[in-house]
Amino acid sequence: MNLELLESFGQNYPEEADGTLDCISMALTCTFNRWGTLLAVGCNDGRIVIWDFLTRGIAKIISAHIHPVCSLCWSRDGHKLASASTDNIVSLWDVLTGDCDQRFRFPSPILKVQYHPRDLNRVLVCPMKSAPVLLTLSDSKHVVLPVDDDSDLNVVAAFDRRGEYIYTGNAKGKILVLKTDTQVLVASFRVTTGTSNTTAIKSIEFARKGSCFLINTADRIIRVYDGREILTCGRDGEPEPMQKLQDLVNRTPWKRCCFSGDGEYIVAGSARQHALYIWEKSIGNLVKILHGTRGELLLDVAWHPVRPIIASISSGVVSIWAQNQVENWSAFAPDFKELDENVEYEERESEFDIEDEDKSEPEQTGADAAEDEEVDVTSVDPIVAFCSSDEELEDFKALLYLPIAPEVEDPEENPFGPPPDSAPDDGSAHTGSGEKKQRQPSAEGAPPRKKARTTTIELQGVPSDEVHPLLGMKGDGKNKKKAAGRPKGSKGKDRESPFKSKLYKGERGGGGAAKGKEQAETGQPGAGGLVAAPFKQHEVQGLD
Repeated sequence: MNLELLESFGQNYPEEADGTLDCISMALTCTFNRWGTLLAVGCNDGRIVIWDFLTRGIAKIISAHIHPVCSLCWSRDGHKLASASTDNIVSLWDVLTGDCDQRFRFPSPILKVQYHPRDLNRVLVCPMKSAPVLLTLSDSKHVVLPVDDDSDLNVVAAFDRRGEYIYTGNAKGKILVLKTDTQVLVASFRVTTGTSNTTAIKSIEFARKGSCFLINTADRIIRVYDGREILTCGRDGEPEPMQKLQDLVNRTPWKRCCFSGDGEYIVAGSARQHALYIWEKSIGNLVKILHGTRGELLLDVAWHPVRPIIASISSGVVSIWAQNQVENWSAFAPDFKELDENVEYEERESEFDIEDEDKSEPEQTGADAAEDEEVDVTSVDPIVAFCSSDEELEDFKALLYLPIAPEVEDPEENPFGPPPDSAPDDGSAHTGSGEKKQRQPSAEGAPPRKKARTTTIELQGVPSDEVHPLLGMKGDGKNKKKAAGRPKGSKGKDRESPFKSKLYKGERGGGGAAKGKEQAETGQPGAGGLVAAPFKQHEVQGLD
């Protein structure tokens, strides 16, 4: 693929819907890898579905968690994937094998998990009602980042583009810039509205190119800042935002915001409906509004790192937005003509001859003289779009694609294993079918899966009874039971969290829901089929 040919002159943003990706289960969050070749989608049944984005096919399914996946992040080389679920667990996965390398258990729900942009040994975690935590994977240690106000622990955090600094923001509009290695405060400022009133920080997002970042705040305004100016202002500075983006007509609150791959555009998803607003960063003008299905609520938005493609999630389905590609063959051959019907072609004299006998001998010019030179077809030039500004070469160890085994309709009985009569005669012939199933992996020579190391992270003063906002359960215990026990296909406000009615089957009222939830968490199958298929699947595989 030659990325230079994909340059669309002028506009570099999607214009229309380009199909959907159906993950079978309800999709909740998605993220592209660094090259845009793979798309990881976290689902409500705890699975992570990895799509090959070029073929639009499922490349791998990882049975990651028991509870819904709420956050995902790729490592820089694409070999690792960090995931967080609503049961307060952060897991680190080997994408190629599908094995879990490490697992961390937190006391409160996880709002965001992010790999360090350059160091695969560090992961940033934002627990709910807690200061952000920086994990070191090699020794399973953690560092709690300093906050501005100990009484305000509604903190969001993000690495900058190269991971040199960590930006944190709290509910009082205070932004802190910390040195990643030492956690020392190097700069700070406060986001204010028109008056001296402050507004809560909802998210901080950095562009893949350049030094810009955006801050999504509770006052429904997206502010774009230059990171270099923030560092120049130092502590308690007063930097002015480059742009203020908002919907003045509808006063739309923003669910999710991000930059385009080249950092020239900003897309924001509405929290009220499935609508995507696209602005040009340099001017601040609204260039496009993409409308999805009416009545759906948006959950996540991700912009392709290289191409003008956006993936958005609503009602459990991933929608793809792209440009309308119009074939223009005359751009390649000026004398090309499109025909409405077949025309008999008149061959010119000596047009298809190997050697033109009528051709006159031309003089040896510079171009003809260079014809005999050897052309280098072995060396590969690095693709500029895949390299950072401080890199000259691509990462050749990177994982761009996943191998996919072909599906065989009628597989032969153990085609590569030992013949049936070569089984050892040690009395095992009279064993039951259950023992045969247990022996099957060792007979095939597959190595047993290693059990991931689980580390419990202790955080001081963090409430342990918090419910993840993705679950949408608020109020006392009665409301929670009622929300969990609604029958499948219910209508009303529960449509905002469509996966709630699919977690437990066969419920009748609040008591059954609580019992089904308890059995699902302990991994014990209950009578009457209270445990859904995803939980039974995890029980068989022995995860969590």
